[in-house]
Order: sequence, then structure tokens, then C-alpha cells
Amino acid sequence: MPAYVALLRAVNVGGTGKLPMTELKALCEEAGFQDVRTYIASGNVVFRSTLGEKAARSALETRLQAHMGKPVQVFIRTAEEMADVVKRNPFSREPGNRVAVLFTDAPLPADPTIGITGQKTEQLALGKRELFILYPNGMGTSRLRLPAEKTGTVRNINTVAKLAEMAASL
Repeated sequence: MPAYVALLRAVNVGGTGKLPMTELKALCEEAGFQDVRTYIASGNVVFRSTLGEKAARSALETRLQAHMGKPVQVFIRTAEEMADVVKRNPFSREPGNRVAVLFTDAPLPADPTIGITGQKTEQLALGKRELFILYPNGMGTSRLRLPAEKTGTVRNINTVAKLAEMAASL
């Protein structure tokens, strides 16, 4: 049975989308997912399921909408895909809290700089279904805005690595 990582968009960020992780775990179990474990309060969950990626996403999004009263976008990756993201990190020599991964299911442009604003020292690198971003001065002071942020969700590489490790252990 495959292991998956689900990343929820805009949950417990800036006072919006409040969702305790105990409730997220219960919603996943209601969807029939097994070995469900959450990680930190920003909408990260690992689980096993007989469902494929699209069916698992749909099952979770349906339950989240009913529970939250509004749509919550979910990004699903297999344990192998998450491990591959960690391996392909082009900024692996940089501190993990300075490297972010923008996960998306929408096609990314061949040139990830198209349509961005506020770029100063930040660097971008295109992945498969993700965009790697280096924030040399930290995310908190950055004014970088990416069009893909509207349809994706961001995690720092430390979180991605932990989720890959958790999913691999299922």
C-alpha cells in the first residue's frame, strides 16, 4: 500500500484556516487512510492508502470542505516523490530554513522568473512539480511574489525532509 504526503494550502497560517492537527488526522482516518501522522501545525500529514493520488486528494478535499465550510486545496506526493524532491534540492549547501519548496499541481513555466515581482537576492530553480526558492536573507524580509503561489503551497526544505523521512518509515 503506497505511502503519501498531503500538504494543505493556507491552513493555520496568519490566523486563517484554523484546523487542529487532531481534526486533520480524524478526517484522514474517516477517508480510510491508514497509519496517519501529522507534522507541525501547518497542514502536513503522512498516511498509507489504497487510493491513487487523485482519489486520495479528492477524498481529503471533500472532507476538509465539509469540515471547514470552504474549499481547502491539497497537494499529494508519494513518499518516493518527496524523497526525490529532497535529493534534487539545488540549494543543498544552504541552511534548510533559507530554502523553500513551492509545490504545485499546475504546470510551471519553463522560465520561473516570468511574472514575478520583488526579486532581490532570491534565487529560483525549476523542479518537476515544484519550484525551489533560496532566500539568502530569510523569507521574513523578502518581497518576492510568484504567480505560482496562488495555486501552490510552500514548505521549507527542513519540513520537506522530515515529511519524506516520516513517509518512508510507514
